[in-house]
Amino acid sequence: MVGKEDLKLLGLEVSPFVIRVRMALGIKGVSYEYVEEDLPFNKSDLLLASNPVHKKVPVLIHNGKPVCESLVIVQYVDELFAGPPILPADPYERATARFWAAFVDDKLVPAWIGILKAKTEDERAEKATETLAAIGLVEATLADGRAFFGGDSIGYLDIVLGSCLFWFEALRMMHGVEIIDSGRTPVLAAWAERFGESAESKGVVPGADEAVKYANKLAAAAAAAAAAATK
Repeated sequence: MVGKEDLKLLGLEVSPFVIRVRMALGIKGVSYEYVEEDLPFNKSDLLLASNPVHKKVPVLIHNGKPVCESLVIVQYVDELFAGPPILPADPYERATARFWAAFVDDKLVPAWIGILKAKTEDERAEKATETLAAIGLVEATLADGRAFFGGDSIGYLDIVLGSCLFWFEALRMMHGVEIIDSGRTPVLAAWAERFGESAESKGVVPGADEAVKYANKLAAAAAAAAAAATK
């Protein structure tokens, strides 16, 4: 640890992006103050001041200075604090991990969130197809016998993808969409089981029921707003 650190994390319990940062801090063994935000309904003044561009979590406030965006924060934590490495040491492996992390956020995350936000069954089916195509490409990257993307232990890409797993289960519970299963993606299914049993994920990753509860809360608020607009 670099000197005496003052760390505060602004987050949301069911945000996969916040979970990434919490896992990274846990891997490094760093203590921090966690502040739960009431999103999207009541953003705190601290959040708005700390992330005026996107007004989103996570925000890591380090000695009074905010760092925003989950992938940026995880790399910042890895570079700043001693402890087990999160990103690979080898330059090629590091670049590859960053590439696939960007793929997860640019392709996979919008697709599975699209399932959640779909207004019709046809739209939901289209987003499910996109999600399964993206997850199939990720499956191929772990087909070399490693326990985790990071090797024998959880690393950068494990954190990035693993933070979404409880939402995948929530989508199965809510809409019957099976994103990772032992038949179609056997390697990822085995990886997901190992990830869920890991010390790094326990106590940080919430259950799928919490995601379902939050999704229902957002849906109820949207319905109420739509009803109010028609009056």
